[in-house]
Amino acid sequence: MGDSDSILLAIDQGTSSSRSIAFSARGAVIALSQHPFEQIYPASGWVEHDPEVIWATTLSTAREVLRQLRAQQRRVAAIGVTNQRETTLLWDRRTGIPVYNAIVWQDRRTADECRKLQEAGHEDEVIEKTGLRLDPYFSATKLTWIFDRVPGARASAEAGNLAFGTVDSFLIWRLTGGRIHATDVSNASRTALFDIRSGRWDEALCGLFRVPMKCLPEVRDSAGDFGVTDEDVFGAALPIRGVAGDQQAALVGQACFSEGDVKSTYGTGAFLVLNTGQRLLRSHNRLLSTVAYRLNGVTTYALEGSILSAGATIQWLRDGLGIISRAPEIELLAQSVTDSGGVYLLPAFTGLGAPYWDPDARGAIVGLTRASSRAEIARAGLDSVVYQTRDLLDAMAADGIGPAQLKVDGGMAQNGFFLQRLADVLGVPILRPKMAESTAFGAACLAGLGHGVYGSLEDIARLWEGDVRCEPKLDPAARSKEMESWREALQRVRSR
Repeated sequence: MGDSDSILLAIDQGTSSSRSIAFSARGAVIALSQHPFEQIYPASGWVEHDPEVIWATTLSTAREVLRQLRAQQRRVAAIGVTNQRETTLLWDRRTGIPVYNAIVWQDRRTADECRKLQEAGHEDEVIEKTGLRLDPYFSATKLTWIFDRVPGARASAEAGNLAFGTVDSFLIWRLTGGRIHATDVSNASRTALFDIRSGRWDEALCGLFRVPMKCLPEVRDSAGDFGVTDEDVFGAALPIRGVAGDQQAALVGQACFSEGDVKSTYGTGAFLVLNTGQRLLRSHNRLLSTVAYRLNGVTTYALEGSILSAGATIQWLRDGLGIISRAPEIELLAQSVTDSGGVYLLPAFTGLGAPYWDPDARGAIVGLTRASSRAEIARAGLDSVVYQTRDLLDAMAADGIGPAQLKVDGGMAQNGFFLQRLADVLGVPILRPKMAESTAFGAACLAGLGHGVYGSLEDIARLWEGDVRCEPKLDPAARSKEMESWREALQRVRSR
């Protein structure tokens, strides 16, 4: 390992907040700043962010952390960036101003367009090249939507005047004063425009989605040179040396470096990611093949299942129904009953992700009786995330890899009752690390690799420490019965 006194700054731009965290090379949190922001819902199933709010909150949190570090007389060695994936931005190269709001990964406005492409027989090509499905979740149809609706945008892009990017690219552009238009391979692999076999943007896919290739960012390794920050941004030229989408960053932060290692991150959504090594594993059970990371030109692949609503379900119970006033209250409320009393919360607020892929499904609470209370609904909300995770784990097992244990992180992983429910229903041990900030720490680790603070993935793996381990206690027959009831309830909201 390199200089153990080095400080690594992680910029973690998420769906509901922007955060900046400074880590020591040994993995200790030195300084932290977080700024939540509002989602924009212009229509049913539509979700947007104001790009200037993304930038402002990123800038303010990073500057606050740098202020804290200056007070401690410590300096940043390198920056790592991690981000909400698939969220799509298009901006003017001359002014840096976006031509439309950021269309968020949860957004379902392009469901009809995806359906038309499926009916025209294009999904097999998309799956073969990208590992992804034709679904509104991914960036390509979001970008097409902007081009089709912003006057002059496509012509301007064809002239080389517009830049497309996921959130990482937009932040790197702004951080470097417009000098660097780049992304890493993990983010590129989520656009449905990138061939994960060859590691390049695909001309035929860009033609299919009518995306001018001149607007695409350069694709780089996940640890490496992404330029330096403009001195006007932080008062110093700080090197950006690591970039990864949030779920891939969490895979790194959880030290899932061996084939078969799997983690699940419970944030706004929940994402189960399984390391498949240098083998590109094709799912026969509606999971995604994707890139985990690329280091020194060598690609590591992953199998992924995405739950669209996890922490977002708890937020809705708090903000939409008002049955809790703070998210942590759900643990005690759910524990106050022995089960959900036959109540199922089906959180298809913006459709269903893997393994269902149903963008037109909408949420419901079913099984209510006069005996149902806040507690049963709270329990059903937590259980909905547990059951969806089990559906993903079953799909992975059917693809030939049944993990022996599951590492977890994210906000919901701080809920001990939820972790035990996961262990009981999944039937495998659940491990939570001491490092609660797996996503940000993964970005810091990639920056450390790119800057030489760490010499290898083994250096990073040695930093991982377990905190909580939950063993399954539920009888297998009871587990099967719960899942059967869940799947019956789920059919009530399916559109197909």
